[in-house]
Amino acid sequence: MTVTIAGPLPETMHDVIVVGAGVVGSAIARELARHRLRAAFVDACDDVGNGTSKANTAILHTGFDAVPGSLESRLVREGQRRLATYAAETGIPVEPLGALLVAWDQEQLAALPALAAKAERNGYHDARLIGPDEVRAREPHLGPGALGALDVPGESIICPWTTTLAYATQAVRGGVDLHLNCRVESVTSGGSHHELVTERGLLRTRYLVNAAGLYADELDRELGHTDFTVTPRRGQLIVFDKLARELVRHILLPVPTALGKGVLVAPTVYGNVMLGPTAEDLGDKEATGSTAEGLDFLREKGRRIVPELLDEEITAVYAGLRAATEHDDYRIRAHARQRYIAVGGIRSTGLTASMAIAAHVTDLLGDAGLDLGDAGEPEPVRMPNLGEAFPRPYQSADLIAADPEYGTLVCHCEHVSRGEIRDALASTVPPGSLDGLRRRTRARGGRCQGFYCGSAVRELFEARR
Repeated sequence: MTVTIAGPLPETMHDVIVVGAGVVGSAIARELARHRLRAAFVDACDDVGNGTSKANTAILHTGFDAVPGSLESRLVREGQRRLATYAAETGIPVEPLGALLVAWDQEQLAALPALAAKAERNGYHDARLIGPDEVRAREPHLGPGALGALDVPGESIICPWTTTLAYATQAVRGGVDLHLNCRVESVTSGGSHHELVTERGLLRTRYLVNAAGLYADELDRELGHTDFTVTPRRGQLIVFDKLARELVRHILLPVPTALGKGVLVAPTVYGNVMLGPTAEDLGDKEATGSTAEGLDFLREKGRRIVPELLDEEITAVYAGLRAATEHDDYRIRAHARQRYIAVGGIRSTGLTASMAIAAHVTDLLGDAGLDLGDAGEPEPVRMPNLGEAFPRPYQSADLIAADPEYGTLVCHCEHVSRGEIRDALASTVPPGSLDGLRRRTRARGGRCQGFYCGSAVRELFEARR
């Protein structure tokens, strides 16, 4: 098992290198670990899932509203089935709350039958139209004026952090090397292999997979292609305190627009309520800051959807950048003669589709000439639970009796114990920062945002280093 964050890189020739260790890149690495390959995945950041994957809406989609017949539609449907099963096996928290696509005016109400028909064409047959009385009964805190809704019972909420980490853990345990702090600066393709110049040195590989997210178009151009251009689409979100959780029973979706699914209100598996995202096309791939204008826009939308939500305390605000392109579909392309697979334009459904994307990319590698051999099953993993609806270590008398560290709370807002922090720091893919530790344990992620526990958490983190 090899995870590196500094120092020289191996000089050996790889069979496959995946550029990008977000949820899609990590899923591909996990799939490659099922085969006897010399493989690696690399990322410019100090942790897996540190880009778009850490700041999304955390929904396990049914794909009911995808473009029928598209690659995205197929992979989201397949990915949802795969990930739901995988989450149950590995302990990734998922809550099947269902969604209501709420119509607030006559134009939106008139659009619902077409959305129900689209769901049918996408192979999702459980969506149904409901009237205003049922909407009000299902969501008593909804704002006035809802005219009806499309009920989509298969939509769920999920922990995106644990998903990416589970993939990366199985990949590394399965023999795939992970190199972090390893930005790819240029690529040169020869007759038999690619040479990747990184900020940590040179890597060589026979086959290359580009899962670089926001930077996938730039790497694609390094290989001589102009299939797509990534326009970073910023999504700002507001996270409300856990006391707001009783106000919302479902994922509350708007009628979608050309820019995306719009502003939603949804519970999180951590017990909070989330409002967002915005959809702002930008020119800066590093612009992950929140703005006063964006937050005011979200408050205005939230006031109509669930008015009482605006009276609740805000725990955090954050923003993520989605890899939007000029195309309506994923841009997954195999360049067989070049032994190169581009995985671009993976937007908000990438989390749901990740396992299906990984299987599809691996098939494309085989079609391009890579000898995959027989596929085995990865070593099972059981991830620490971060979900509020499932048992946590501080609630287990037997666990605490066996190891008192699980009964010693460090972060009181999120009920995180010393034992959980210790385990995260010693894990297969350990955190490279305090934010990485938060995504593994929820420490410093609660109401006080680390005001009380920050120094203690930092001391534990630095002692490991």
